[in-house]
Amino acid sequence: MDLDFLENIDWSQLATEAGLIILQLIGIFIAFLIVKAIANKIIKRMFERLQQRENVTAGRALTLQSLTLNIVSYVLAFIFIVMIFEIFDYSVSGLIAGAGVVGLAIGFGAQGLVSDVVTGFFLLLEKQIDVEDYVTVAGFNGIVEQVGLRTTQIRGFDGTLHYVPNREITNVSNHSRGNMRALVDIGISYDDNIDQAIAVLQDACTKLAAKEPSIIEGPDVVGVQALGASDVVIRVIAKTENMQQWAVERKLRQSMKEALDANGIEIPFPHQVYVEKKSQQ
Repeated sequence: MDLDFLENIDWSQLATEAGLIILQLIGIFIAFLIVKAIANKIIKRMFERLQQRENVTAGRALTLQSLTLNIVSYVLAFIFIVMIFEIFDYSVSGLIAGAGVVGLAIGFGAQGLVSDVVTGFFLLLEKQIDVEDYVTVAGFNGIVEQVGLRTTQIRGFDGTLHYVPNREITNVSNHSRGNMRALVDIGISYDDNIDQAIAVLQDACTKLAAKEPSIIEGPDVVGVQALGASDVVIRVIAKTENMQQWAVERKLRQSMKEALDANGIEIPFPHQVYVEKKSQQ
């Protein structure tokens, strides 16, 4: 019985069909490798040109390039699997339906991760923040050390490294785009001449600007800012290079304090008066 069954098999046709299937599989595999290599080369060249033309940093370009390469690889792998199923006359609609169900389940289980990736992609694509930028995001102030697709790392000024999930970055305040402003308020006594104090302060500011290359514009004494309880507050404003505003403010305070002291202009400070009552005997 078994021998009759084997004798009825057309071995030549079976070998031919098997050979065709193997050749098709080899052809699809070779085509997959060729298309993937071409796609990778095109994507790498595209991001190299983007980095040169659009002034995109190397870190952002590599991150976007890696993300794009992964997406293309997944799409090509899916097409490769579908073509293999078609060779064996398997219904592709069932595969697509199964992939949809699995994708839906993963989407519900990893909504936060998907939100992180999507937000991170647009943070990179729209150039909202970059490495070494001084930013305020999700309640944290500091210097950006790394922008990833899932988290953004921010180094606080006390040295703390904050890992911020990208989905929590709803607003971005970037303090590193363009020149910054240095602002200093200094008080003088009500008994001193305001015009003289302004002239002294402006002279000190002019001397500082001549020897401080990080000052782009000013410093300028804009005038009386407020009338305090014990002092007249005068405001000074300067435009500085990015991330140099704090250093300029410190130097301004020192220069203005020395100039006021040299001209006998008092900087008020709180005084306390003690009244002692002696009991009558």
